[in-house]
Amino acid sequence: MAKHREIKSWLMDMDGVLVHEEHAIPGADRFIARLSERELPFLVLTNNSIYTQRDLAARLLRSGLAVPEEAIWTSALATATFLENQRPGGTAFVIGESGLTTALHDAGYTLSERDPDYVVLGETRTYSFERISHAIRLITAGARFIATNPDATGPTPDGPLPATGSVAALINRATGVEPYFVGKPNPLMMRSALNRIDAHSESAAMVGDRMDTDIVSGLEAGMHTVLVLTGSTKREEADRFPFRPSRIVDSIADLVDELG
Repeated sequence: MAKHREIKSWLMDMDGVLVHEEHAIPGADRFIARLSERELPFLVLTNNSIYTQRDLAARLLRSGLAVPEEAIWTSALATATFLENQRPGGTAFVIGESGLTTALHDAGYTLSERDPDYVVLGETRTYSFERISHAIRLITAGARFIATNPDATGPTPDGPLPATGSVAALINRATGVEPYFVGKPNPLMMRSALNRIDAHSESAAMVGDRMDTDIVSGLEAGMHTVLVLTGSTKREEADRFPFRPSRIVDSIADLVDELG
């Protein structure tokens, strides 16, 4: 990698790259430790908008990975940053959990059930028909429609559950209004993450396990992209896409020695 482009900062997906079903992927601890030793800026990215940075740092620590809170970047944080830049001090009707509401509060937003600037849809395990109906009415009345990410389902031990993208489709069908998705594969999430650590795309790498979110958004943001095979994508599946990662490796463990 260094022969083609010097990598000075790293972005990486969480599930499928660092952890799998609450267990650290072998070598992930060494990769994080080496980044810290070399003082290389990095962020762990996730489209999950349910949890706060503190929640996710605690989850990673239980898996054996010591990742500082400030080194975690979620679609909720990217959404809050986007809205803060678009309409500072605005109002929002939110469907989501503490990860999203906390991020919006910290960005100076007020949560409102009446005449909000935005309806903001995130992930939750308890989607309320009443709140979805209220969101539909607000959007029909003129509120702008934002969603944290387009993921249609989320994994559970019992099988997939409907996620933000599925509920967004329901609201879209009822209102005729398409949401603006901030999270991956929107390269906006990558750019907001790079800005967070004052990094430049020309000298940054994105490590992910999904071609249709991690790799394409990293590619469109102008970053070096690395596909790992410890998550949802197999090597032969990567060839079916019209774009390619800069590199494919078996796991993040293969990158440890390249950090120097």
